[in-house]
Amino acid sequence: MADDIISMDGIRKVYDTGKVKVEALKGVSFTVKKGEFVAIVGPSGSGKSTLMNLLGCLDTPTSGTYTLGGEAVAGLSRDALADVRNRRVGFVFQNFNLLPQISAQENVETPMLFGGVPPKVRRARAAELLSKVGLSDRLAHKPTELSGGQMQRVAVARALAMTPDMLLADEPTGNLDSTSGGDIMGLFTQLWNAGGTVLVITHDTSLARRAGRVIEMHDGRILKDSAREAA
Repeated sequence: MADDIISMDGIRKVYDTGKVKVEALKGVSFTVKKGEFVAIVGPSGSGKSTLMNLLGCLDTPTSGTYTLGGEAVAGLSRDALADVRNRRVGFVFQNFNLLPQISAQENVETPMLFGGVPPKVRRARAAELLSKVGLSDRLAHKPTELSGGQMQRVAVARALAMTPDMLLADEPTGNLDSTSGGDIMGLFTQLWNAGGTVLVITHDTSLARRAGRVIEMHDGRILKDSAREAA
């Protein structure tokens, strides 16, 4: 469908260690439409981290088809995959992945630097995004001068820098206290309400319930999908 941001059909991922083959995903199929807020949950070993890597084009499936923003991922070169990651996916990680030696504003500028955005434009956009996440007074602060919640807000601003098709967050509240974690999920809700597409991988079911849709993984398969239940 034209409004599908994500389309996965029969996705399998097998890791071959040489001695044994581990099937991490066993025929996963689902779609995500523009403007959905989806939480992907499951215990350790359920396949949700592998699924996150595939969704973010950090890895490729063993078999099955994956289309992101209307673009087939299979067969893309490493350079092409890197370009897709920069243009179409905004990443938010548990450990923030900020560059410690540069300011919050410069961290947000980083994807735009690689995307060839002119310096004046990227500085202005970085300042605008940091203001939107409540950090207009922290532009010049380095990550070591920020709290965990503030660092994750910088990471969210950075993820939005290239106006991606979707924001993909991997355990974004895992290193935060409950208050800061709730604030970050609230920020995702604001982005969703503004028309953004948000996918959150989390083990925290209480946070997942704040999403508009929950996909539950178990043993490499989708066990439940609230979108299907509502259909």
